[in-house]
Amino acid sequence: MHTKYPSESVTTLTDLVLPGETNPLNNLFGGELLARMDRAASITARRHSRRICVTASVNHVAFNRAIPLGSVVTVESKVSRTFNTSMEIFIDVWIEDRESGVKHKANEAIYTFVAVDETGRPIQVPPVEPETELEKERYEAALRRKQLSLVLAGKMKPSEATELKALFS
Repeated sequence: MHTKYPSESVTTLTDLVLPGETNPLNNLFGGELLARMDRAASITARRHSRRICVTASVNHVAFNRAIPLGSVVTVESKVSRTFNTSMEIFIDVWIEDRESGVKHKANEAIYTFVAVDETGRPIQVPPVEPETELEKERYEAALRRKQLSLVLAGKMKPSEATELKALFS
């Protein structure tokens, strides 16, 4: 059975940037943003799998725009693809203009979570079926990212990384 991105597999966390969370330039500490992204992704993974989930890796983080003190920050996370026991979670970070209320994308990240049973052993997760063009792009790219990660870790031979090879054909 495929999950078609039910609303419970998407997490949106909105919060305010407070003085104790900023660096000397009065922007949100990167580590604070990482923690917020990890929390949102964790909730998404748990909702999707209905299992305990642990962070396996932070695959990509882009700090494209500073997030100033007093900003309203929204972290949106969604399962981009599942594998056997793991889930790739794509995270978009938005900041809201204080005066106009318009949201601008500030940052993004990709985390991998693994679902585990009560003893900590990995357990199978349900697949997802992308629907929108963005979901389909992220879904396809997730396999390439996984293959690249496995090749770099020495767990897959480059000749077996068919999706990566297709990029260069």
